[in-house]
Amino acid sequence: MHPMPAPATVPPRRLPWYRQLYVQVLAAIMLGALLGHFEPAFAEQLKPLGDAFIKLVKMIIAPVIFLTIVTGVAGMSHLGAIGRVFGKAMAYFLCFSTLALVVGMLVAHIVQPGAGMNIDPAELDAGAVSDYTQKAHELTMTGFLLDIIPDTLVSAFVSGNILQVLLVAVLFGVSLAMVGERGRPVLAFCEALTVPVFKLVHVLMKAAPIGAFGAIAFTIGRYGVESLVNLAWLIGTFYVSALLFVLVILGAVCRLCGFSVLKLARYLKAELLLVLGTSSSESALPSLMEKMEQAGCRKSVVGLVVPTGYSFNLDGTNLYMTLAALFIAQATNIELSLGQQITLLLVAMLSSKGAAGVTGAGFITLAATLSVVPTVPVAGMALILGVDRFMSECRSLTNFMGNAVATVVVSRWEDALDRDALARALDGDPRPVAAAPDPAAGPGDPARLAQD
Repeated sequence: MHPMPAPATVPPRRLPWYRQLYVQVLAAIMLGALLGHFEPAFAEQLKPLGDAFIKLVKMIIAPVIFLTIVTGVAGMSHLGAIGRVFGKAMAYFLCFSTLALVVGMLVAHIVQPGAGMNIDPAELDAGAVSDYTQKAHELTMTGFLLDIIPDTLVSAFVSGNILQVLLVAVLFGVSLAMVGERGRPVLAFCEALTVPVFKLVHVLMKAAPIGAFGAIAFTIGRYGVESLVNLAWLIGTFYVSALLFVLVILGAVCRLCGFSVLKLARYLKAELLLVLGTSSSESALPSLMEKMEQAGCRKSVVGLVVPTGYSFNLDGTNLYMTLAALFIAQATNIELSLGQQITLLLVAMLSSKGAAGVTGAGFITLAATLSVVPTVPVAGMALILGVDRFMSECRSLTNFMGNAVATVVVSRWEDALDRDALARALDGDPRPVAAAPDPAAGPGDPARLAQD
């Protein structure tokens, strides 16, 4: 008797265009912008919609990070790989964060967006930015490092601090790997728990259009499109600089690694539109982690690189800081020497790490940087306070793309990238790809997360 042939795999049916998440989010952004322009008073009242959605996503971030890292790390037989991945990721972050600062400084010198404004620093309203400067003074590198350690093992999940969750997850994953067979039931439970947790992420993402609608309606309604006119040159310069950074610099890195940054952006289009609508890259963090795994990046690498990158790989924020600082100097006719500019760059490099995870981090980081470099008046931030919200979208989008690229690059460096899965994901092939065996995993490693 001949065995029956296995049934052919039927490719999953594509959703109709109107049910695609990115189409719904894009439509919500357009409707929210129109409502904010024509009915600003009503649009301002929709802010809770955006806030509620971001809170929903932040609610699930800690479990996603914890389970992804624990199952990835505990499945490794060579724990030295953890330090190697982390070291490569930090080297990448330091290199490209510094490069973003330098690019922002060079663009400010070439374009000179603040030249000719002739603002008298004495006439600036320092009180308008007093809240940000107060928060900036509270940020220190020592305090930042100590804050990574939670008060208790479970308080990291209560506070929602990404780096605290990351630390607890790595330590727990390492401990689980070290106890061997006795830890298998716990590891199997964590593997099983990832399925409903990621299903919950999918459920929450269905509310993304509502959140994007409320957030963009509030932004346009509160600040108005008219506020863009006076500082359009600065905003345009920042957006073009960020676009060139992604397409040219990150694009070159992607080409060297054998893939296209444009295809990666297309693959992540729903998440990018969500970040655009909410002005928060955290709103797309769970989806980014899942999609990077689906694109062939090993779970253990994704779990380490993505959450760490959200705190240490802020390309958009760094680009903004040096560009905005030199804009204020140019607008107030302050000449900075080469030494002062280098000091500004070094301080910005450190302060960008200290403000990681703080709401309004870009503006607070700028305040922290200028408070250490007194030549440029902190009160000058009042010049860009009105349009900072419109630049925060671009900061978040650039940060998001920088972390997506970093995940693929570090995975490739670690030989932890399934290139067939990556090619099929970036080409839009909906058929699932069997996960490649993890050479770092020990015998009897539980099955990887089932794809939805």
